Amino acid sequence: MRILVTGATGTVGKPLVTRLLDTPARVRVATTSPQTARERFGNAPEYVEFDFERPETWGSALEQIDRMFLLFPPAVGVTPVREFIDAADRVGVGHVAYLSILGAEKLPVLPHRRLEKHLVRADLAYTFLRASWFMQNLSGIHRPEITADDEIYIPAGDGRLGFVDASDVAAVAATVLTEAGYENRTLDLTGPESMDFDAVAAVFSDVLDRRITYADPSRFAFARHMYRRGVPTSMIVFMGIEYSIVRLGVSGRTTDDVATVLDRSPRTVRQFVTDHAELFSEN
Repeated sequence: MRILVTGATGTVGKPLVTRLLDTPARVRVATTSPQTARERFGNAPEYVEFDFERPETWGSALEQIDRMFLLFPPAVGVTPVREFIDAADRVGVGHVAYLSILGAEKLPVLPHRRLEKHLVRADLAYTFLRASWFMQNLSGIHRPEITADDEIYIPAGDGRLGFVDASDVAAVAATVLTEAGYENRTLDLTGPESMDFDAVAAVFSDVLDRRITYADPSRFAFARHMYRRGVPTSMIVFMGIEYSIVRLGVSGRTTDDVATVLDRSPRTVRQFVTDHAELFSEN
């Protein structure tokens, strides 16, 4: 069995590739920079240069692929990903694990939901991995404000989230791609707790032994701040939509899907902050 991993150097892709390399499957890493990926994963996977917006790279990526992990990069439009799905269908890819967003079924305008619908229409077995908000966003794009200003700078109001560790999502994806029984199913992937960002800030304060606050800026102030930081406009727009949804209070539910698939409890926010405390040390 040969598995293609798109977004292989991303938040979910990296731990997914690592897990798949411990299985009998052949793993093909699709990336815009194969050499950089090789430095991370070594010589065990296959490597192929790949770009959703360059169809000439699709053939070598999809050749002899049985199963595929697919995501939607915010900087890429829906059309290239939809056409890539059609290409995968034409060459006989058997099963696609698609990384979507929790609650996508309620938001038909979201690109994630539009791609879900396209996968249903295609002659492909699929599994929708509808993930809640990644804890890694705190150690990634939102880390600078935590380390420099002791604040979580996110315009989410008092909305709650079932924060999920991306490593748990990767573990579920690896199971879905290597075991039978997950075809044409939807898994809602959350952590064990529904929390607002005030509660998350309290966890940070306790673990790091310094006061971390939740700023809750206006959406305009947030967009301006991120623009000045040099965050790409497409990402700022995506985050604006994402946090507007959180403010509506529709993102706080939790499920048992991670525990059911992995036969263990998903990781908590406290575990995540404790394990990554050095990343959040003051500048």
